[in-house]
Amino acid sequence: MKREVRVYNMIIPLWLLWLFPPLFPWGLPVILLGNLAIDTAVLSLALKAMKRTDREQLMEHLWWRIWWRGFAADAAGMAWLFLALILWEMSFGHRPTFWQKWLGFVMGDPFGHPVALLWTLTAVAIAGVCIYRLDRKALRSAGLTGREAHRAALALAIITAPWTFLIPTPM
Repeated sequence: MKREVRVYNMIIPLWLLWLFPPLFPWGLPVILLGNLAIDTAVLSLALKAMKRTDREQLMEHLWWRIWWRGFAADAAGMAWLFLALILWEMSFGHRPTFWQKWLGFVMGDPFGHPVALLWTLTAVAIAGVCIYRLDRKALRSAGLTGREAHRAALALAIITAPWTFLIPTPM
């Protein structure tokens, strides 16, 4: 006899998945490996587009730096989203405020309210700027010229920004 499993009212934004790996033991490895694959692919393609002959040596030197710096940058964007969660939780028990009208949309469906969309896009932008600055520094220290470091870091910032923040989570 099969047991029926029901989950009632489970709300978790995708961007919080890596924060609570005990709840989702498969989540952290998937996120780590997915980010590694994307970051290394973008870096490799950027170096190839710049016709760097020492691409393999640079990849060996840079892959882990770019990978971990990307997580740090994503954490900066997540901190902005986490601020929305804190404000939303603090607003309960009080008279409905301007905050309550749109903060819930940040957690579940950023496209549900224009202010929630702007808040979430700000988080993506914060993470993107951090990715650019951190990766540019790593690329410069690896021996790329200023222009090459700028181009590669810009590609990494645009492509690997945490666009998953915008994915609606069912409520």
